[in-house]
Amino acid sequence: MAETRDVVILGAGHNGLVTAFYLAKAGFKPLVLERRPTVGGCAITEEFHPGFRCSRLAHSAGPMRSDIVRDMDLAKHGLKTYTPDVRVLSLSADGRPLVLYGDIGKSQQEIARFSQKDAANYAELQKPLARIGEVANLLMTMTPPDLEGPSASNLWELIKAGRKLRGLGEKDLYRMMRWGPMAVADLVAEWFDTELLRSTIAAQGIFGTFLGPWSAGSSATLLLRCASDGNPAAPASYIVGGLGALTAAMAAAAKEAGSEIRTSCEVVSIKVKDGSAAGVVLANGDGIDARTVISNADPKRTLLGLVDPQYLEPSFLQKLQHYRMNGTLAKVNLALGALPTFKGAGGDAALLSGRIQVSPDIDYLERAFDASKYGEFSQHPYLEATIPTLWDQSLAPHGKHVMSIYMQYAPFHLRNADWNTQRDALGDTVVKTLAEYAPDLPGLIEAREVITPKDLEQTYGLTGGHIFHGELALDQLFTMRPLLNWAQYRTPIRNLYLCGSSTHPGTGLNGMSGANAAREILKDLGK
Repeated sequence: MAETRDVVILGAGHNGLVTAFYLAKAGFKPLVLERRPTVGGCAITEEFHPGFRCSRLAHSAGPMRSDIVRDMDLAKHGLKTYTPDVRVLSLSADGRPLVLYGDIGKSQQEIARFSQKDAANYAELQKPLARIGEVANLLMTMTPPDLEGPSASNLWELIKAGRKLRGLGEKDLYRMMRWGPMAVADLVAEWFDTELLRSTIAAQGIFGTFLGPWSAGSSATLLLRCASDGNPAAPASYIVGGLGALTAAMAAAAKEAGSEIRTSCEVVSIKVKDGSAAGVVLANGDGIDARTVISNADPKRTLLGLVDPQYLEPSFLQKLQHYRMNGTLAKVNLALGALPTFKGAGGDAALLSGRIQVSPDIDYLERAFDASKYGEFSQHPYLEATIPTLWDQSLAPHGKHVMSIYMQYAPFHLRNADWNTQRDALGDTVVKTLAEYAPDLPGLIEAREVITPKDLEQTYGLTGGHIFHGELALDQLFTMRPLLNWAQYRTPIRNLYLCGSSTHPGTGLNGMSGANAAREILKDLGK
């Protein structure tokens, strides 16, 4: 006889855990089923070499939405965050790196070494970014309206958003409408002359996407990443113990609220009866009946992989099959015998404690993107690295370090090769690129782990290897995330919901998709 539960949630990633917490607080007893042996999804801390641990995939938090952190009381459950003074150290081939801080005034002083004009404009850009960010934050916390038949709550949320938009004033409203569709290369060129500054900021508009700096709409991604405080350098928020400590705290909060979490428990299909989700079937053959099923997996894995297609309209299936979610990121984790020395920064722990970025100019970024368009990984990639052992020595043996590196662009589909044969070549390319700025790095490497886009799909369940569960492009945001008319966390199957990063706003490790989904699900459940 099948086990029976009110609510079953597929996947114990951060959004699934947030959803579970809010449903449990409302009086339900959600059962969270995680395919892997540990909770966390992409937010995990694991050992990749004896004695060396790191945030194996994502290495920085969103930052998390403050009300979620407060509601879940994550500090009580062991969460400790670290926000470095330096947000980004942007490396330069001439040995003159650019340092951008959380403090706008300190960033201005640094930029003034390159251009007094750019230093003044940097502070001026922060002001409209912060004001527009307030509107963006409001939009990210609301449920996108159903354009064909908006509900009363949708209309009220739109009215509030409209008031906030009016409060921007004519100039900033015009900027918001104009900047969103722009290529981020054009946006930064309007404000700055220094090429290194332009590319450092522009890189935030293309991170994790199949977009280059000259791609239309890449500015929208920049606006979303800078929404938390308007700082053009984008946020830098880290978790002591790695991101696995964040999801461990979330799991503890969800359990305390009344959720149950089972790991090493793979769901192979979702049961449907009379057009409604009726439960799940596990890999071991067991069935669990449920009144409500919520998936933290991406929409293709959920609706094309776990649901029999007979329950979906052909027109919906066709649209979903064209939902874009081929990733461009790879990950390289390095175990280092000592701290490397970077040109212009030496081994200064303060300068190296934020993001370390290789994006020397706009053309460099565009050429890196060009390679992926033709099914090749970039030989001169855009890199974002962190050295978490500078502020958390528990991750490595004493005196040694971990370096966590995002590599872009690495297309999911290679044209004339496969990732099994190109894994080492990609790792070599990353090390070679970094060695141009830190010549002693290769000699310090004790071990290397390379995670390809194919690994992201096969091991971590990210279809197409896309870390955001789908492209962050204008036609896949807000009312169109993941699809037009299906942006309210519901699916064509009654009582089957999505709560992961494929839903609005889907912008990273901030918990917003999970909280928004929980709000809509509770409405349907009468809470």
